[in-house]
Amino acid sequence: MEKVKSFATRNIIVFVLIALCLAFGLGSKAFISAQNIVNLTTQMAINAMLSAGLTFVIILGGIDISVGSVAALAGVTGALIARANPEASVFTASLIWVGSALVVGLLCGAFNGLMIAKFKVVPMIATLAMLNIGRGLCFVLSGGSSVSGVKSAYSFLGAARLLKTVDKPTGWIPIITIFVIIVVFIMHTLLSKTVFGRHVYATGSNTHVAHLSGINTGRTIFLGHVICAVMAALGGVLNASKLQNGQPGACDGYEMYAIAATVLGGTSLSGGRGSVSRAMIGVAVIAVINNGMNLMHINSYWQKVVIGAIILMAVILDMAQKRRKA
Repeated sequence: MEKVKSFATRNIIVFVLIALCLAFGLGSKAFISAQNIVNLTTQMAINAMLSAGLTFVIILGGIDISVGSVAALAGVTGALIARANPEASVFTASLIWVGSALVVGLLCGAFNGLMIAKFKVVPMIATLAMLNIGRGLCFVLSGGSSVSGVKSAYSFLGAARLLKTVDKPTGWIPIITIFVIIVVFIMHTLLSKTVFGRHVYATGSNTHVAHLSGINTGRTIFLGHVICAVMAALGGVLNASKLQNGQPGACDGYEMYAIAATVLGGTSLSGGRGSVSRAMIGVAVIAVINNGMNLMHINSYWQKVVIGAIILMAVILDMAQKRRKA
């Protein structure tokens, strides 16, 4: 019975996801249609990118509430460059999006990492500063309005699809889904199969002991925040590519969805435990809830109430697991 209880506790989020799918499937036939399932993958994409990066930071025992602003800043920056290069090919356009994300992500992540690892600023305060700086720069660079005039070649990463059929001339498999799967798999491998990943877990479990063991904890924390910001920036350019413009107000509040998904996936807010793969289950739960409530015509304001309740329940469950282990 103890093994059964332990298995059920570890995998409760999987059971929740299955129950939600069954409930919404019974409530709306459109939910289980092939078209809606494909749409679900695109709806999950941005949150999946943000959550994959945020997993590193939360395992390190920190928090990053600036990911939404970093995403918007990367989208605006990429859109400005895209508008200045209207004749770019699809390949060049994709490089411009990814390059913009890498530059913005590296700069923002380096700022967060330095403030936290070097100057010992509390993560919440450091990333709150980055949240406001990033959002302010979005409005400064864009002049307070959307950066439009982005040519169709730039929509490839965010809106193009493969496998065109008679029934679906626009295609079935979204490029954004393929891109996200590849990047998330790389993040999963980095965290679970490399020395750096083991350093992340060790630092998050006990920074002092990790330091005494010879781990450069400052560098690990710094790199963790850089990875988080780069992933957020990639999510931002995917969003801009999908919309074919850069919006200074884009991804507002997305940090709450990313935190909710990561914690739902079993990543402990006190650090030392979690995984990218399980965070993706949390992402799926959030996407299913939002999609299902939309299909059942439930007021969108209730979605925020549900997400808030989910975060609270996930934290309570995390605390209960810690007490049981203690």
